[in-house]
Amino acid sequence: MCMNRRVVVTGLGVVSPIGNDTETFWKNLCDGVCGIDFISSFPTDDLQSKIAGQVKEFNPEQYEIEKPFARKQDKFTLYAVAAAWQAMKQSGLHSGENIDPFRLGVYIGSGIGGFTTQVKETEKLFTEGPKWISPNFIPTMIANMALGNVAIRNNAMGPSLCPAMACATSTHSIGEAYRAVKHGYADAVIAGGSEACVTPLGIAGFANAKALSKAEDPKYASLPFNRNRGGFVMAEGAAVMILEEYEHAVARGAEILAEVCGYGNTCDAFHVTAPRPDCTTQTAAVRMALEQAGYTSEDVLYINAHGTGTQLNDVSETQTFKMALGEDAYKAHISSTKGATGHLLGAAGAIEAVASVLALRDGIVPPTINLDEIDPECDLDYTPNKAVKADLTMAISDSLGFGGHNACVAFRKVR
Repeated sequence: MCMNRRVVVTGLGVVSPIGNDTETFWKNLCDGVCGIDFISSFPTDDLQSKIAGQVKEFNPEQYEIEKPFARKQDKFTLYAVAAAWQAMKQSGLHSGENIDPFRLGVYIGSGIGGFTTQVKETEKLFTEGPKWISPNFIPTMIANMALGNVAIRNNAMGPSLCPAMACATSTHSIGEAYRAVKHGYADAVIAGGSEACVTPLGIAGFANAKALSKAEDPKYASLPFNRNRGGFVMAEGAAVMILEEYEHAVARGAEILAEVCGYGNTCDAFHVTAPRPDCTTQTAAVRMALEQAGYTSEDVLYINAHGTGTQLNDVSETQTFKMALGEDAYKAHISSTKGATGHLLGAAGAIEAVASVLALRDGIVPPTINLDEIDPECDLDYTPNKAVKADLTMAISDSLGFGGHNACVAFRKVR
């Protein structure tokens, strides 16, 4: 096996609270549009948090998803299938035509999986009895079914992996897919994550863990690096990117959007929800990605921060960037896109990696919206409120998940 193959991005797909295709998502992100609103899909009278970033006007048929299939699937699977359809269409890959099916992999993760289905069937169990549980319950609910359906629909018979690493899930999906292509186990991988956990049980669980914002104004609720922040806002959606071996992409004339060039993976081994206070493990993940990518002080760096808007995350992440970059941290362009989208949990890393690739493509740093009062402990350039043009050469996206999971992926503008 060749151990040093170049890996590039040749396709992107997004389903999100601010757009159900890549270009709409990107325009709204750069324009500072907020996709967070009051929850509309169920009553919230008894819930502490009544807001979320929900996907709007999603039409499965737009992505060639048949009605009978859509009726049987959980939303997290439909979102993943739609995002993968977009990414594959942009890439121009067709299994069995310009890629061997056994060389096309799928690495799509989910933090929780078919939560909507789980809630619905659990209610049936207690109100109607076990005989009324759907025979499709298990193959609709389990977290690998978004991946399985994407593989089936794209005839992808190569390596597959479904990480479940909480909020770091899909950054790990992309990082492990990068390694699979780099080390020769696949020529291309459909990589990303999907999540649809905006349910009464999901909201109640995170709110009672004191993780969610209880803000009454949905447009001023997700506040990364803001001194007024009070927790994250749950969101739903999916994002997928096609990672492909460079020579394979060039040979078929594919458009190359960016090069994947680094991946860091560590665990805090400290606490199930709180980040490690000394930031050593988080820093190690970021440093791995930077070193593999060949970062130097001459690079113009964009960092898409995890930036959840929780008290502990934003301060520790600021410290992480300082420890990983030294004085260079103060000249890096940084933003958290969660102010606009909310927190997509297992899909967050993928959608933020897509934003990182688009930032490199267009030379635009998307803003951290709602950043009107900067926390003095978060004293780096977090691109408040307005997008900034910059001649970016490199981007990293980091994710930090419950369980102490840390992941960081690095991209370069193609040279």
